[in-house]
Amino acid sequence: MFHFRKKPDPAVAGPAVSEDNRASEDGKDVDMEAPNRAQPDSPKRPWLDRLRSGLQKTGSSLSAVFVGAKVDASLFLELENALLLSDAGVDATSYLMAQLRTHAKRERIDTAAELKRALAEIFTALLLPLQKRFDLDRPAPIVVMIAGVNGAGKTTSIGKLALYFQQHGKSVLLAAADTFRAAAREQLAIWGQRNGVHVIAQEGGDPAAVAFDAVASARARGIGVMMVDTAGRLPTQANLMEELKKIRRVVAKAMADAPHEALLVIDGNTGQNALAQVKAFDAAIGLSGLVITKLDGTAKGGVLAAIAKNHPIPIYFVGVGEGLEDLQPFNAREFVDALLQ
Repeated sequence: MFHFRKKPDPAVAGPAVSEDNRASEDGKDVDMEAPNRAQPDSPKRPWLDRLRSGLQKTGSSLSAVFVGAKVDASLFLELENALLLSDAGVDATSYLMAQLRTHAKRERIDTAAELKRALAEIFTALLLPLQKRFDLDRPAPIVVMIAGVNGAGKTTSIGKLALYFQQHGKSVLLAAADTFRAAAREQLAIWGQRNGVHVIAQEGGDPAAVAFDAVASARARGIGVMMVDTAGRLPTQANLMEELKKIRRVVAKAMADAPHEALLVIDGNTGQNALAQVKAFDAAIGLSGLVITKLDGTAKGGVLAAIAKNHPIPIYFVGVGEGLEDLQPFNAREFVDALLQ
């Protein structure tokens, strides 16, 4: 049963659903229906279809440039503008355009279709360094710290990641380190119920103490992956960023080499602001990877190019929907193919 502890104690919290069966995440109502246990992986094709559909708004503005176009100066100018509008940023756009012009001249490209294929290859090469598999073949427990700004979708992403890790044979434990917002603890508990995993929680108190308890519990129980859900915070909130640093330090005291991963969850709609978040959170806690959410319907999918060019942190997962399996490992070629559909 879900309960809150006044004193550190590696007890396990189970889920509880509010009377109206809803919880709030960062100011948004989130429907919390009856729990859904982990299901088998989705077939690959439906995921690719969802990815293309999710990136359609960004992709259509880029692909439209090539329709019925001649390979001339005006085409390059239109493409440059389209990349900037997709929030690829000045540095990444300049790099992509320079590479494309050089390639087009060397290969004597004279059709828009050939130029589009060349852009796809150059874009993929830019993003490939960000493609990294989340390593589950490590000694347990793998301690994962999750951070992000308010509304990025941290708690929802944790629920989806719990499903992914279970599908790959790992037991999961969650730590509710947002100790002051009751709705955050409740929502994490419901995600725990959906996936059949335990949640460590306290009412009030020190978020770092919750994380410490959770690491101790994960080690005692032989858990495969333990995730710490931290409160949403802006990089400009110095006191809250210091709190995040403290959580990391305390986790390291609980387990010498932990956290093994420090992930930042980014809302794909934030565009160039995502780059500022990456830089600030990396400076604070040393990011090991990113989770990009809400790419479905955004016109700012080009921001991944800006991250690749300016602050290349690996992207472990991307999300294109509300479904439990709408968060999947990032694949550079799949992403670019969907973007330039």
